[in-house]
Amino acid sequence: MSQIHESIVPTDTSSATPARKIWLCADDYGIAPAVSRAIRDLIGQRRINATSVMVVAPSFNRAEADALEGLRVPGERPAIGLHLTLSAPFQPLSADFTPLTNEAFPALGMLLARACLRQLNQEPLRAEIAAQLRRFTQLLGRAPDFIDGHQHVHIFPQIRDALLAVARELSPNAWIRQCGRAGPLANRIGDPKGLLLDLLSRRLRARAATLGFKTNTAFAGTYAFNGRADFTALFPRFLQWLPDGGLVMCHPGTVDAELQRLDPLTTLREQEYAYFSGEAFPQLLASRGISLA
Repeated sequence: MSQIHESIVPTDTSSATPARKIWLCADDYGIAPAVSRAIRDLIGQRRINATSVMVVAPSFNRAEADALEGLRVPGERPAIGLHLTLSAPFQPLSADFTPLTNEAFPALGMLLARACLRQLNQEPLRAEIAAQLRRFTQLLGRAPDFIDGHQHVHIFPQIRDALLAVARELSPNAWIRQCGRAGPLANRIGDPKGLLLDLLSRRLRARAATLGFKTNTAFAGTYAFNGRADFTALFPRFLQWLPDGGLVMCHPGTVDAELQRLDPLTTLREQEYAYFSGEAFPQLLASRGISLA
């Protein structure tokens, strides 16, 4: 495998060009073979410029890692990060993580409640984060360019502090995804999930800055994952207030049996994949004066 390359970091807004440069990050690489193939296809088309890897997924292996790393131009694109996973139905890599439910991580709601009540045991938590970082480095041959979290667990209380402590030791050059949005509060108040992410990200940004970690300037991409969602109509809204160096989260993919077994987000992934593969997407970026970082 290749030697560790210098990390790709978010755009420095002090040297902004006329075009806004953003990160378009496909989450969940490795969750299922069909999702990973779709993400690699979009990278090859230069339609996305970042992806985060779920190293605990049962189907993620060295072949999937090699296929992804083979698309990377060192120092350019795509940025490849760790998608820290601490919620069901996935299982921990470390031996002593708690709490567990049927040998798997707890449900997301339980994890958030315990984190907010500061009931998570720090040593097992740090051990699991370290195990996932080490598995990333083992399979991809280098440390991640950035770190984010499946279902945003990396910004939860306790977890964010454990993550920054472990990353400072094992991946000090990685940047950290923060999930705070840009734009007037009046335009954001109708999205309760987004408001929670805004609130939780404030502490993450402050702590990351204190420790010398870079973060993306702003975040977008949340929406209700239900059958009424129209991604083609939604995506332009994500760009409205996004500044230079901002990041849009996305979940493109196609559906296979493994994805159906592990995750309720299925056919909407195909809607996202079709949109990013089509011509309306690059035309929108050009019309808004936006390019991929």
